[in-house]
Amino acid sequence: MNIRLAALSVLVAACIVLAAMAENRGKNEKNDSRFAFLGNTQDNARRMLDSGKQIFRFDTFGDQAFWGDQLHLHEAVNGLTPRNALALGLKVDAEALSSSTIEAIEHGRVNLDDPSITRALIKQKAVVGIVGVFDNNNDKLSSIGLTCAVCHSTVDDSVAPGVGRRIDGLANRDLNVGAIAAAAPNLAPVQQLLQIADPGITIEQIRQVLLSWGPGKFDAELFLDGKAFQPNGRSAATLIPNARGLAGHNLHTWTGGWGSIPYWNAFVAVNEMHGIGTFFDERFDDASQFPIAARAQLGHVSTDPDRDQVTSKLPALQFYQLALPAVKPRPGVDFDVEAAKRGDELFGGKANCNSCHREPLWTEPGWNQHTAEEMKIDSFEADRAPGHAYRTMNLAGIFIREQGLFMNAANRGRFYHDGRFQTLMDVVNSYNQRFNLGLTDHEKQDVVEYLKSL
Repeated sequence: MNIRLAALSVLVAACIVLAAMAENRGKNEKNDSRFAFLGNTQDNARRMLDSGKQIFRFDTFGDQAFWGDQLHLHEAVNGLTPRNALALGLKVDAEALSSSTIEAIEHGRVNLDDPSITRALIKQKAVVGIVGVFDNNNDKLSSIGLTCAVCHSTVDDSVAPGVGRRIDGLANRDLNVGAIAAAAPNLAPVQQLLQIADPGITIEQIRQVLLSWGPGKFDAELFLDGKAFQPNGRSAATLIPNARGLAGHNLHTWTGGWGSIPYWNAFVAVNEMHGIGTFFDERFDDASQFPIAARAQLGHVSTDPDRDQVTSKLPALQFYQLALPAVKPRPGVDFDVEAAKRGDELFGGKANCNSCHREPLWTEPGWNQHTAEEMKIDSFEADRAPGHAYRTMNLAGIFIREQGLFMNAANRGRFYHDGRFQTLMDVVNSYNQRFNLGLTDHEKQDVVEYLKSL
């Protein structure tokens, strides 16, 4: 027995020595200048994640030169009350507030009709996606900029409606982008662009177009093709997409052919947010499809690298967005477990949903787009995109909209690119009719519950 114990002790000691040697060797290699050029994956990942988060939340890419210096949006915001700011869908990050301020909000001791409070919240970087520029010794804004988070983040309403912990990557379904832009005192720069497609368009008409978007919508293509309305008279704006659960698949926007995350980040930062950067896409030279973009050379925006405030940030921004996970529904809370099990069988069988929405990505690995003819719907929005098609939506976390979580009740639901279907049942009914699936009412409800479980 003693011999065995002695042997075991020797073995344990040897393992400890070997482990220590390996650890020291790793440290030495890490600190050895000969290996520095290889970099360190974990350090790089942490740095990219932190940098991307900062960019997503607070970087304007220099767009205050447009929103503030040209459109003078800050002049409207200087008189904006907290009540009206919340009504426009702007959100307040509670983690940027002091405990005393949070307590005052919870007990109704904040004057929601005092514009100075809105300005103070902006100065504290508490208004999600809004960056204010203030003059010295002055609480009035002298300019204002927007960040990615203004559209693609919301809050959990844990303090009050519109006030809570920030949730990056979930689209702000309450944000009325058009109404905010319409409030800008000087829309002449927008008019100058849209006059390429409609020489007679007036400032008042532009404001009406912007106001037609409504909460949770934005029309990125308007500034490329000048099409403000669908043939049926509805606004041409589309729902603001989520920026979560994007890893592992290709196209990420409602319509096809645009490109993946870094393409869209560059396009939006330069041509939509009007940041100071570089963007290239020769497809915009097609004047028949993109009359405004072709004339204004929006596919050939070149900025001196020393002035470019966008390009260097694209890698970290993409890294952060890919790291944002899809939200996960709670069994028995967000969906009926037994009904979802039956819906799972239907999803891959009779309903044929899995033919495009492949588990577990919920979209197609590879080139995930389909023509309007394949989808048996109109091609209006598809024809505004380079791919002339719609992409297969990633269904993960779709229960958020169905349940109306983190949004005003009036803005819950709304599915498809333009929100044409109010509920998931409306979506299933449409597929059942368009593709002659023959689903019973009970089966359709089971499919809905399964969709809510993704």
